[in-house]
Amino acid sequence: MTDKQTLFSYRIRQAEETLLDAEKMFQDNLSPRSIINRAYYAMFYAVLALFISWDVTVKTSKHTGIISIFDKEFVHAGKIDKYYSKILHRMFDVRQEGDYRELVELSRDDAAQCVEHAKTFLNAVKELIAKS
Repeated sequence: MTDKQTLFSYRIRQAEETLLDAEKMFQDNLSPRSIINRAYYAMFYAVLALFISWDVTVKTSKHTGIISIFDKEFVHAGKIDKYYSKILHRMFDVRQEGDYRELVELSRDDAAQCVEHAKTFLNAVKELIAKS
């Protein structure tokens, strides 16, 4: 297995495991803030796997930079519907609020929606990876 294949396998497994964590946390009625964090990170890791699969060069580790590259390379290039960009941006914003803003209350409904977004996003990214 090449270094690229090893890293790709790691990232896609990381995305899948993190989504499973979010789902389990939701089932166990844990904190919506933590569930949303895990759901967002499942999407983030999926984007990193996508970049590896499509040989997209990344020179940043900042989340906003990664999202911007996703938009440029995949959304604006017409490789994936802009719906996926919208949910990725929304999830980033909700996760930022939950992790960094004070006095933010996130609901179980918010968490459920975020888990569903993450599932939908991961499935779309896997379909796109299959085309690479």
